[in-house]
Amino acid sequence: MNSSVLMYNDICFMVGEKMFCVILLDTPLKVSFKVSDEEFDEMSNLEGIVPAPYAARDKWILIENVNVLSKIKWEHYINQSYNLVKSKLSKKKLALLK
Repeated sequence: MNSSVLMYNDICFMVGEKMFCVILLDTPLKVSFKVSDEEFDEMSNLEGIVPAPYAARDKWILIENVNVLSKIKWEHYINQSYNLVKSKLSKKKLALLK
């Protein structure tokens, strides 16, 4: 995973200059990331998870209660978000990552 940028009270994780995860550091802690099209509706209806404001059309969710996911699930979804975003990068940007 390439870089992170501290903006206001958020940490933004990026690949090829595209965000794949944002951690909102205000209390309570919240996390937003991209999910697959198939998972979006299912996850958006779970308690503690909602469609991400301003990014739901791109299949981003907002975890309002970080305890709703296990460590294994967190690893899965963050890695998946990274790969989903990376897969949409141009060949030029992908070449720069290598």
